[in-house]
Amino acid sequence: MTSTATRPRGARARAAIAAKTLRTDRWWLAPLITVIGLGSWVTYATVRVFMHKWYWVDDYHYLTPFYSPCVTEACVPEAAHFGRFLPGWWIIPDAAMTLPFLLLFRLTCYYYRKAYYRSFWLSPPACAVPDGHKTYSGETRFPLLGQNLHRYAFYAAAIISLINTWDAILAFHSPEGFGFGLGNVILLVNVIMLWAYTVSCHSCRHIMGGRLKHFSKHPFRYRAWTGISWLNVRHMQLAWITLGTLALTDFYIMALAAGWFSDLRFIN
Repeated sequence: MTSTATRPRGARARAAIAAKTLRTDRWWLAPLITVIGLGSWVTYATVRVFMHKWYWVDDYHYLTPFYSPCVTEACVPEAAHFGRFLPGWWIIPDAAMTLPFLLLFRLTCYYYRKAYYRSFWLSPPACAVPDGHKTYSGETRFPLLGQNLHRYAFYAAAIISLINTWDAILAFHSPEGFGFGLGNVILLVNVIMLWAYTVSCHSCRHIMGGRLKHFSKHPFRYRAWTGISWLNVRHMQLAWITLGTLALTDFYIMALAAGWFSDLRFIN
């Protein structure tokens, strides 16, 4: 720190720059793309969740992840693998037992926090660009205090990934018995990507090796922690990839259920 005795006469404490930022690059492009991408996906998912139709292909047992598990009385009985115990009101999503936890897991994800803080809240929109708010309290107040629930939402997301895996296994079905088609490929790719995104979570990495003092005494957990760390570096990419695979899986199953085209079958 420069004292007043050594500071040159007339010098200011900091430069008087009227411009909000001196950046000349397109710093606004990344936040804009995020707004368009996330906004489009949320709009599509919301419409699909409340359509209450075109989610089940009976011939091949394809069930879209947006409706899994289907637990309302409005569900097709064949798609309700865990029973129908919620009212079939249109305001209640057919996958009401899982969607809130998936939403919580995504909202509290460290990458998604960065994404919507910068894009939707402009807090801040980019490096060397001022915050769009006059005050800043971090995540110390409601509702952002709830971001600490991320570590618990991870457990729920892992269980839901198991359910999605079970759905993908049940989909190896055809009127003649075992079957395999393009829908199976899409379901399997979606499940693999969902597991990669879930396991690459920072909470999972911490659970596996965050509290270990000696990796040498826990070789299995060290190898698992190393693999998770490799995935963790790609957590942002996996976050976007899974949004794409979820939308693609849902759209493909919707198209089959609506009769827009037939499934490409390889076996039966």
